[in-house]
Amino acid sequence: MTPYDPKADLQRYLQEARDALVGKLDGLSEYDLRRPLVPTGTNLLGLVKHAAGVEAGYFGETFDRPFPEPMPWFDDDAEPNADLWATADESPVSIVGLYRRVWAHADATIAALDLDAAGRVPWWNRPDVSLHQILVHVIADLHRHAGHADIVRELIDGSVGMRSEGDNLPDVDREWWAGYRARLEDVARSFR
Repeated sequence: MTPYDPKADLQRYLQEARDALVGKLDGLSEYDLRRPLVPTGTNLLGLVKHAAGVEAGYFGETFDRPFPEPMPWFDDDAEPNADLWATADESPVSIVGLYRRVWAHADATIAALDLDAAGRVPWWNRPDVSLHQILVHVIADLHRHAGHADIVRELIDGSVGMRSEGDNLPDVDREWWAGYRARLEDVARSFR
């Protein structure tokens, strides 16, 4: 039996969320990467940009290990939600590259510190935190955003699942899905 390593377990879930989020960009045009598909503007490239900022902050400043690159979308004079969309000057390659550099920085912080290492998140009600708390928080946040990306990607081209091959869904065809959705709609309408 493999020895229990809670830090390795947490880091695996963190990496799975990262991979799921970035994987949703695969094969799409730049237009589709940027498309706001819900009234709040949620879009795939913006979710990745946001995730980069989240990890840079929580695994950087929180533990006095600031990420060395500027993120102007977090400046006090930045517009609201500036971290949730890519400007015309921010390419998909630059956003994903930034996120991968943030991963490396975050992974170095995680490797260097014990799970009980102390950090500080000034905007939290209880600002004194541990690396363990931050890992759990960031894992939950990234998996939430990976779920957003699942829905946005499905709206774009119908692609579903944790990976491009959709290996976590039933092995059925589009016709089955159409019938399934119609049944659900019928049940929902019965409650009008």
